[in-house]
Amino acid sequence: MSMLLLLPMFTLVMIVSYFLTRTQRYMPTATGQTSRASAPRFLSRLEMELPPGYFFHPCHTWAVEESWQLIRVGIDQFAANLFGNIARIDITSPNHWVRQGQKLMTITIDGTSVELPSPVEGKVTSLNQEALDKPDVVTDDPLCKGWMAVITSTSFDSDRKNLLQGATAASWMRNSVVLLREICSQSPVLAQDGGRPITGVLKQVSPELRKRLAKELLQSLLVEEIQTTTQHL
Repeated sequence: MSMLLLLPMFTLVMIVSYFLTRTQRYMPTATGQTSRASAPRFLSRLEMELPPGYFFHPCHTWAVEESWQLIRVGIDQFAANLFGNIARIDITSPNHWVRQGQKLMTITIDGTSVELPSPVEGKVTSLNQEALDKPDVVTDDPLCKGWMAVITSTSFDSDRKNLLQGATAASWMRNSVVLLREICSQSPVLAQDGGRPITGVLKQVSPELRKRLAKELLQSLLVEEIQTTTQHL
């Protein structure tokens, strides 16, 4: 009788011991790190900023296919961080044709105007009026609520071959951050928590650095000072 009672107890002990040993494999080690290697913090941020289905232009604009021939476009998180608080956004009007790599929008911050290209070729179908009225939406959520326009494109299959996605886009984004650090090495404008730039970098550097940033990171040759006293409606 006692043997019959011991057998279930022995089996229960073995089962509990098995699960305890399995759990300990993933418990923190003495150094405070888990035994499983975790992804670097910077890579996890890149994953958030480079969502699946998005294609990125080297000038930091993006395109995502909404439906057949309808392409939603905007600026990426890196560009939004560079701009910070945007004073005004001007976008090519609906029913106008734009070519891939040619001007689609002009973004103005503190009297400085920067032109950005369209990531695809086609006819501008609609604009995000909320982004035009409240540019902060673009800074806060550039990949979703802060989209700029919808373009009807019959050439997206060929256009996207000139755009970046996935691992290629992640490598390009890393290079952009490295270049930003190099250009701003003499200015305390970069965050210390993984390399992501502080919002509004362009407004915190000298005019010379601002022009260089726009040219080398956004590939924009037009960075001009606008005299607010001579603006007309």
